Amino acid sequence: MNSRQRVERALNHQEADRLPLDLGGSNVTSMNASVVYRLRQALGLDAPGTPVKVIEPYQMLGEIGADLLDALGADVVPLRARKTIFGYMNEGWKQWMTFDGTPVLVPECFNIDPEPNGDLLMYPEGDKSALPSGRMPKDGFYFDAIIRQYPVDDSKLNVADNVEEFTPVTDEELAYYRSEAQLLYKTGRALFGDFGGISFGDVAMVPAPWLKEHPKGIRDVAEWYMSTATRQDYVYKVFERQCEIGLANLARIYEAVGNRLSIIFTTGADFGMQGGTLISPRTYRKLYQPFHKQINDWVHANTTWKTFIHSCGSVINLVEDFIASGFDILNPVQTSAANMDPRELKRRFGDRIAFWGGGVDTQQVLPYGAPDQVRQQVRERIEILGAGGGYVFNTVHNVQPNTPIENVLAMYETVREYGRYR
Repeated sequence: MNSRQRVERALNHQEADRLPLDLGGSNVTSMNASVVYRLRQALGLDAPGTPVKVIEPYQMLGEIGADLLDALGADVVPLRARKTIFGYMNEGWKQWMTFDGTPVLVPECFNIDPEPNGDLLMYPEGDKSALPSGRMPKDGFYFDAIIRQYPVDDSKLNVADNVEEFTPVTDEELAYYRSEAQLLYKTGRALFGDFGGISFGDVAMVPAPWLKEHPKGIRDVAEWYMSTATRQDYVYKVFERQCEIGLANLARIYEAVGNRLSIIFTTGADFGMQGGTLISPRTYRKLYQPFHKQINDWVHANTTWKTFIHSCGSVINLVEDFIASGFDILNPVQTSAANMDPRELKRRFGDRIAFWGGGVDTQQVLPYGAPDQVRQQVRERIEILGAGGGYVFNTVHNVQPNTPIENVLAMYETVREYGRYR
């Protein structure tokens, strides 16, 4: 059984030869560049000082190379967009060093300026003549989006302003997806389409840090969440237009890549926080579900892809609605949030939606626990979530910087030891 067969069998709620493993299949199932560097060193894949490519500077994610996938036995590869969230291409690599001293390679348009307090400013498309759109605090690990919000005048709100960043996929992009899909398919691994464009209300996207011109419309994260309650008609119309563009793009992308894809990243909108949901089930059903269902229905009617929803936090009160919307996969399965007990999730929903993540807690256990604690939790999660299929192993969201490398190794060793179906 090759990796693709293993993943697809799991997503069809069947047991494979072993538990499928993902590292780096998407921008929410990956690893900070500093941890990638130390993991590669620990596995003897690189000489000391060999830099790691930063393939997504917003979260400072490191490239997960084919040799690392082979070393860990990982089963998924990403088919991602060519541009970063700051709007520049992943090309023309140059050397840089993170605050924690990790040697990395960054794209040539990774252009930053220090502020007097030591913070670093990032620019859309790398253009320093534009206003900065990202900030990494001094000694920090990520870039935060800078809110570039005009005062909101409800009498002048225009739906076109909040969809200016959602554009038809270009012929050049389609040619890239076609050639990359052909190459990646030959690896035998499952292809994960992670190119965005249909993620309604994803607050990582609301500030539009890739737009050079001052983005118009509602661009403040807090204002956006409040608008889901106070400006529902406006938000609905934004989603309506975005869905129209997204469906047209999906049709063209399918023509380019066909059923080489196994998974499509459908939405990264977070509906949960640590203690509960950010929106009510009623608001989800009114604003989001109609468009999630349109996307999922199109995918299921026209392709063999499985649809993937990433929603952090305590979302147990929304899982039934996610299933009704047609999602095949739930991620990151944040078991440290309120009421997100893995046994209860598997019992109530495990035959109707696959879980991707939840393998070990990245808030406490993986970064602060001992290796034996990591092993114990990983083994428990494998036994609970992996039973009967319907599970792909991954951490709860990306592996964070400063995570002890002995804990990372303990996690993968435990997956290798206990992840085989009997």
